[in-house]
Amino acid sequence: MHNEVQARQTISNLLLAGMLLLGLAGLGAASESPAIDAGGPEEIKNSIDMELILIPSGSFQMGVDKSFEAEADATRHSVTISTPFYMGKHEVTQKQWAAIMGRNPSKFKGSTRPVEQVSWDDVQKFIAALNQKEGKHYRLPTEAEWEYAARAGTKTAYFFGDDEDDEGLLSQYAWFKGNSGKKTHPVGMLLPNAWGLYDMHGNVWEWCQDWYDKEYYAKSPDADPSGPLSGSDHVIRGGSWNKIPYYLKAGYRNYATPDGVDDTLGFRLVLPVQQMAGSQAEKDQQAAAGR
Repeated sequence: MHNEVQARQTISNLLLAGMLLLGLAGLGAASESPAIDAGGPEEIKNSIDMELILIPSGSFQMGVDKSFEAEADATRHSVTISTPFYMGKHEVTQKQWAAIMGRNPSKFKGSTRPVEQVSWDDVQKFIAALNQKEGKHYRLPTEAEWEYAARAGTKTAYFFGDDEDDEGLLSQYAWFKGNSGKKTHPVGMLLPNAWGLYDMHGNVWEWCQDWYDKEYYAKSPDADPSGPLSGSDHVIRGGSWNKIPYYLKAGYRNYATPDGVDDTLGFRLVLPVQQMAGSQAEKDQQAAAGR
């Protein structure tokens, strides 16, 4: 099993290099104004071995074109993400959760599997503890940041195309009902999107910071929407291991109560670029003081 995972990871890394080149080559057509020079290192790793990818600022078409009732809350509209940010390369793992919280609530045990059975409220406690440990301001992504990062400059239903009936193709990128074996899988085993993010489709649903409002898209600001001021449920995105392809679409919206837990529900984090700039400035000041 170990050799198989290593082989799959090697193939994934080789394909990622090609995908990144293709993604950057086509980014101008897929995104209105991407800012590739985002003012920070392209990838960072924190104290619990969480890898985060630099996501450039830019504009994109959020939501879906179809208007039947199942997607009536996700009408396509233009959104600008004005500031670059770091986003978790992977869903937060059980090992990372346990390193901060001292326990592992997950049903499907495995150190590199995504942590699940964690509520939005639980995640806020994890974030507070991690921020205290590192002196930073990690948080959940907004719904707009999540979809922007998931699309990685594309406008299709999935970041690799539109065909939800091609389960063979989807199986290269996502764990879902057709290939998961009714369980989660270690993060990063399948192919990433063009910005290097893994499991944005499937494996586990991912909590977002926003409250959910079915009508929010009709009244949300064009730049950096952060969701309604209040609500009863929080947005979850990406689909999960037990869902058919339809629910894994980049624009599909779902929601859960803040105290809700499920073995299909996890998360990943974001970190403002300014946090890294501030950290570097502090290091420079300390180095100068030590001379």
